[in-house]
Amino acid sequence: MRVRDSRPPFAGLANLSEEQLHRLPTPCYLLDEAQLRRNGEILLGVQQRTGCRILLAQKAFSNFNVYPVLAPYLAGTEASGLYESRLGREELPEKENHVFCAAYRADEFKELLQYADHIVFNSPSQLAKFGPAAKAAGKSIGLRINPECSTQEGHEIYDPCAPGSRLGTTRAQWDAAVAEHPELPALLDGLHFHTLCEQDADALAVTLAAVEEKFADLLPRMKWLNFGGGHHITRPGYALATLESCILSVRQKYGVQVYLEPGEAWALNAGYLVTTVLDTLRNGDTSLAILDMSAACHTPDVIEMPYRPPLLDAGEAGEKAHTVRLGGPTCLAGDIIGDYSFDAPLAEGDKLIFGDMAIYTTCKNNTFNGMPLPPIWALAEDGTCRELVKFGYSDFKIRLGRAAD
Repeated sequence: MRVRDSRPPFAGLANLSEEQLHRLPTPCYLLDEAQLRRNGEILLGVQQRTGCRILLAQKAFSNFNVYPVLAPYLAGTEASGLYESRLGREELPEKENHVFCAAYRADEFKELLQYADHIVFNSPSQLAKFGPAAKAAGKSIGLRINPECSTQEGHEIYDPCAPGSRLGTTRAQWDAAVAEHPELPALLDGLHFHTLCEQDADALAVTLAAVEEKFADLLPRMKWLNFGGGHHITRPGYALATLESCILSVRQKYGVQVYLEPGEAWALNAGYLVTTVLDTLRNGDTSLAILDMSAACHTPDVIEMPYRPPLLDAGEAGEKAHTVRLGGPTCLAGDIIGDYSFDAPLAEGDKLIFGDMAIYTTCKNNTFNGMPLPPIWALAEDGTCRELVKFGYSDFKIRLGRAAD
């Protein structure tokens, strides 16, 4: 395959031949094992130079068939609940297993204790309710704190420090809880904060200053401090030196083990969504193409953010000769991926390849409108492709009810 697009999301496609591309059904997710390994090597380097431990946040990427590619580089997994914690324990049994949930269920917590090593609570009330049982089971206990320091602009939906946030405990909330329940501090082994979203290390430095301002007196009693996720460590140009300085400073000052739990950094630019043009049309001055994939069903937060995914050999609207609005086949009028430009007009049957489609896709997609779930394939380091899993009508139907006996 002749790849003319030198942008990072498409670097791995130099490995993909025309023959292998034609083998792929559409729509189809294609996971790039060479790019996963590249990301793993970068993250392992950070761990080796600083002594931190970096976990895989499975909420972003949980395709366990390729966990063996990442296993040599990660310290463990981070889960957002019971099922992800179980997945991490089943697929990476020798690795650390961490979990954070905004509120745990009493009917699930006993089972969760079978899988998780570190359990982080969102509030003092959850800590009081479940902490003693977790401590008795030998788990390492943490509290998610909210340093009330927003470093994001323009997308509050992803800002855990936005006013009125439900995520994390502010210092005022902690002090009030301890005044009422003085036994709470003795339950804690560590603190956790997660305030970033696809950000560089300068935002982490600002956040750490706020954490120290609000919670520094608690840190000497802690065994670990978890910096959470949102660190775009494997992005070209990321300030690795700043990140490593932050980690080393905290370790030296407080004597704690530092954890990070990015999701995107492990699988950044390590996946593609291959799709086919089903139809082309024109409405007034707007050229449109209907694809066999859906923004609403198959992509990261294209509609919510909004987010414009990179597209192989395409430019911004107006950059190339032919600008086309790409949309999915569902009934949702807003099922629009975005406006892209091309050197030549699109035609029915053309294949398009979206980049950076490993994260928040396969673990987050849905069957709205009865849209089929795309199969998941892997691009091996030798350039061959193999099918990991495919889905059909039964996968759509089973979620909606039970067939009559």
